[in-house]
Amino acid sequence: MTGSNHGGGPIVRQVDGGVAIHAWVRDVPVEEEAFAQLANLARLPIAYDHIAAMPDVHVGIGATVGSVFATRAAIVPAAVGVDIGCGMMAVRTSLLARDLPDDLQPIRHTIERSVPHGRTHHGAAGDRGAWRELPPAAAAAWQSLAPPLAPLLARHPRVKHSRAELQLGTLGTGNHFIEVCRDEGDAIWVVLHSGSRGVGNKIGTYFIERAREAMRARAGELPDRDLAWFDAGTPDFDDYFAAVSWAQEFARTNRELMMQAILRSLHLVKGLPPFQADLLVVNCHHNYVQREVHRGVELLITRKGAVRAGLGELGIIPGSMGARSFIVRGRGDPASFESCSHGAGRRMSRTEARRRFTVADHAAATRDVECRKDADVIDETPMAYKDIDAVMRAQSDLVEIVHTLKQVVCVKG
Repeated sequence: MTGSNHGGGPIVRQVDGGVAIHAWVRDVPVEEEAFAQLANLARLPIAYDHIAAMPDVHVGIGATVGSVFATRAAIVPAAVGVDIGCGMMAVRTSLLARDLPDDLQPIRHTIERSVPHGRTHHGAAGDRGAWRELPPAAAAAWQSLAPPLAPLLARHPRVKHSRAELQLGTLGTGNHFIEVCRDEGDAIWVVLHSGSRGVGNKIGTYFIERAREAMRARAGELPDRDLAWFDAGTPDFDDYFAAVSWAQEFARTNRELMMQAILRSLHLVKGLPPFQADLLVVNCHHNYVQREVHRGVELLITRKGAVRAGLGELGIIPGSMGARSFIVRGRGDPASFESCSHGAGRRMSRTEARRRFTVADHAAATRDVECRKDADVIDETPMAYKDIDAVMRAQSDLVEIVHTLKQVVCVKG
């Protein structure tokens, strides 16, 4: 489905037996499978008013990536997903582009040494993506995070992750990244993307299955068995909401710890002048659920691959490894439940990207970026993603662009 005009609000698609879909996808291609998934959400009896779809919308597991789903008194765990609290953080520094060395490889390697990233040993002991010994800052943060988790673990021991604290302050894999970028005024930014790591995955996977089991008798009424929900006022709802809120706090803290480590390491890079790193800071989730009031109604808003864009609120919309990213200010559009996209959105699967593109293709697409150029990152190559400029035009009534960023260094998980 595509539209014909830039901006101009959503395209509205009616759904038989459900609420409407409002999709900000003009001039952005969207596969029909994504609309089929959105229609499944729309047919849930708990759906409130309409489903909002962002211009980066694409097929997900259970619920669609790039969807905003509102209810009065229920939560669908699969609509949040398993990368709970995944989001972005960006910090503007006082460095300018001219302060960077001609050879950016030492900066990339410095960042790679400062933050564990990737995954080996199936995530068990020895995993390069976790700490061997917890740094003091992460240990102090874990001391604050651990107590609220304890009563949940007592009731739901299956959500325990034996290495949760050792992943606090680490990047992960897949589309998670750390970048050094320059903006339209040549100011240097550090930008990163990560979530709640293995413990968030455990929480999400466990409660998705628990919701499915609890509603097994009603399976015939569900358009998709993964869209089972918890009703407010039930013990499962209370425990899931507490668990997902905890995972979102873990994710936010995870990003803050990584950013602190990166900035400390950059201060030690030979040739870089002393700099400040607090000129503008943005830290936002894009996979989460929270209570909000919209048009006077208290709702539970689930954003899976979407950023809150309330009036005046700052957010981050990344492109791909070879494209631009944006710091945006929300316009508070009520029809979107005050939301915007969380990125460019995939235009093909990881498998298809690996089949279609070569290392040479990837190297050409990232020729201006100091990054990995090997077969293991082909699934993240820029051509696997939608045109970020088209995505931004399609949501011009949702956000205004404050800063345009172009990466010069990229570290992938």
